[in-house]
Amino acid sequence: MDDHSPSPTTVASTSDQPSTTITPPLSRYESQKRRDWNTFLQYLKNHKPPLTLSRCSGAHVIEFLKYLDQFGKTKVHLTSCSFFGFPNPPGPCTCPLRQAWGSLDALIGRLRAAYEENGGSSDSNPFGARAVRIYLREVKDSQGKARGVPYEKKKKRKRVVGGSSTKTSVAVVDDGGGSGGGGSSSEYVPVTSTV
Repeated sequence: MDDHSPSPTTVASTSDQPSTTITPPLSRYESQKRRDWNTFLQYLKNHKPPLTLSRCSGAHVIEFLKYLDQFGKTKVHLTSCSFFGFPNPPGPCTCPLRQAWGSLDALIGRLRAAYEENGGSSDSNPFGARAVRIYLREVKDSQGKARGVPYEKKKKRKRVVGGSSTKTSVAVVDDGGGSGGGGSSSEYVPVTSTV
């Protein structure tokens, strides 16, 4: 094997042209995060009056999320709709299409990470603002009621450790703060009991 062969990420030219470095493709998550970040920056640029990132607050983030509703594909029944609370309505209705809560939650998580990767401080991150967490919780609750599908945390099953009569399970403790997608606000607390 030749020790002077080019590495897979660097392509050297034998002519007078400079060598170029080929970067590996971004992961699906990284690509989506970059697209979301560019979309948000474009939104700020088109905002009336235009906003800079440094002046962006949680209220602007909520305004952005509401703007995105016009592109949503999830039917959210109004309380006046006869299908309110039905998971599988038997017919069509005129209720609006919205962004699904899970999509908004994931979007906020990606934007929160992108903000910090682009030099923003975690203390001043508008995507982690309390108002944004409250808004996401309200969207989650209202969509759950409207669609008749409550969003609940999955419970962990108890498991037997070894052959003894000691059982260990994991309790999920939720402070109700919401995660904004960037992490979890729940704590996993091991619970051990003797039977």
